[in-house]
Amino acid sequence: MSALVECVPNFSEGKDRTKIDAILDEITSVKGVALLDADPGKATNRTVVTFVGAPRAVKEAAFKAIKKAKELIDMSIHHGAHPRMGATDVCPLVPVSGITMEECAELALQLGERVGNELNIPVYLYEKAASAPYRQNLADIRKGEYEALPKKLRDPEWQPDFGPSEFTDEVARSGATVIGAREFLIAYNVDLNTSDRKVAREIALTIREAGRNKRGPDGKFIRDENGVPIKQPGTLKSVKAVGWYIEEYHRAQVSINLTNHYITPLHEVYEECRRQAEEIGAIVTGSEVVGLVPGEAIIEAGRFYLRRMGKSTGVPEEEIIHSAIISMGLGEVSEFDPRKKIIEYVVETEPTPLIDMKVKDFVNEVSVDSPAPGGGSVAALSGSLGAALSSMVCNLTSGKRGISLELGKGLIQAAEGAQELQKGLLLAVDRDTTAFNSVIAAMKMPKATLEEQRAREEAIQRGYKKAADVPLITAEACLKIFPLSMIAAEKGNPASITDAGVAALMAYAGLVGAVMNVRINLGSITDMDYRKDVEDRLRMLEKRGEEELAKVIEQTSRVVQGQLE
Repeated sequence: MSALVECVPNFSEGKDRTKIDAILDEITSVKGVALLDADPGKATNRTVVTFVGAPRAVKEAAFKAIKKAKELIDMSIHHGAHPRMGATDVCPLVPVSGITMEECAELALQLGERVGNELNIPVYLYEKAASAPYRQNLADIRKGEYEALPKKLRDPEWQPDFGPSEFTDEVARSGATVIGAREFLIAYNVDLNTSDRKVAREIALTIREAGRNKRGPDGKFIRDENGVPIKQPGTLKSVKAVGWYIEEYHRAQVSINLTNHYITPLHEVYEECRRQAEEIGAIVTGSEVVGLVPGEAIIEAGRFYLRRMGKSTGVPEEEIIHSAIISMGLGEVSEFDPRKKIIEYVVETEPTPLIDMKVKDFVNEVSVDSPAPGGGSVAALSGSLGAALSSMVCNLTSGKRGISLELGKGLIQAAEGAQELQKGLLLAVDRDTTAFNSVIAAMKMPKATLEEQRAREEAIQRGYKKAADVPLITAEACLKIFPLSMIAAEKGNPASITDAGVAALMAYAGLVGAVMNVRINLGSITDMDYRKDVEDRLRMLEKRGEEELAKVIEQTSRVVQGQLE
């Protein structure tokens, strides 16, 4: 898997579109970088930008953007609702795939050194790249904001990691920049039915992990023996929050940075804000995600609300996401389009022209005089339909009256498993069609010399293995459907029993069809160890598939016969 890094720089300009676009142009000018999102806010006078790419490309794009921001933004005249200390206020690097957090931290250090040395901007490293424990927290580094920067630069404890340590005219214009490596941060705002900033601030102080200073009965802060105020921790871990009023929305918001959604899920943040708002007589009217959000966070939220309504979570991903959007009011003040807001969808590069077709168009496409889509794609589609039918029977049964809680949970778990298999097999419909492309590309390689011939033959062999691997994965996925169709046959609603039988038959058709497609490619592979290993797996799949199908059909027939008697 190639390394992929996300970068989320925050620029202190949210009003002048010309300046924002000029910064974005610097990012998109770097090959190997994809701009995912740019979210300007007028009230905050700040733009949150998200882009991804290979590590070196991301580092170059970030440097060019920071350089352009310094040219265009004058911090000495900047005003906005969001805390800030520089033209490029903060620039975190986030590992997405194929790269460790430690490697991202090293990347941040390299970027910070270059920004400090070449652009003459004071740079502080934070989070996983921090040079000292007390510099890990962004809020601690940014305390006092831009206005406190002259004093901060004179403080020996707060000398920048890179760049100048004097507040010159040049630094007065650029401010300081904070660069680091961190986990995925979700920028999330919860909307209130009031314009009173104090209400939002009260909720923020209550929920944020840092909490607030404790007060005694006399209203004064309670202090320790050293005179330091004692903190009362907040109700949520991994949450940073402030309260503000957003003029363009005409309401107050609790503005939240969720630093680890595995510790505190997104929906728990929303629900806690609702509870705290109710206690002080306010109402949460919705929420918004600023920038992008991991799909897992939204899906977990959707499942939470489906469960709370007593609904099955073994439904398509789109339905789960829709549940989250509606339940948390994610479209109340700004649009939430999953294709534009969920990072996995935005960076999705795998084309799916076949599964996006109407059924009639797909069938017609199969029927014409072209080799693809062919049997491998049809086998994958057959398997996906078997998984879908298994899920359907489980879902129809789980919510019926008289079903025990334990049985209902088991049926929903089976439906969830079927949905995962269905999703993977649907993707295999297109993957099977494109799997042979690497063989075709290899065959077009030059073969004038012995070295070229050797390279070409090696590429062809790799291509055939890839072409065999795709239907092999399809066959293995189809085998996993049988236990789920058996659950549907044994515990499902008797009125839908034949659907369970058809599910098993479709899974078997997918398995056998995929096995045939593996074998047709094996004949062109010269690696005998590989061929033997794959052939052994194919024989096991055929044997297990035949046995599992027989069990489901026997169970189905037994129930049908019982209904006839």
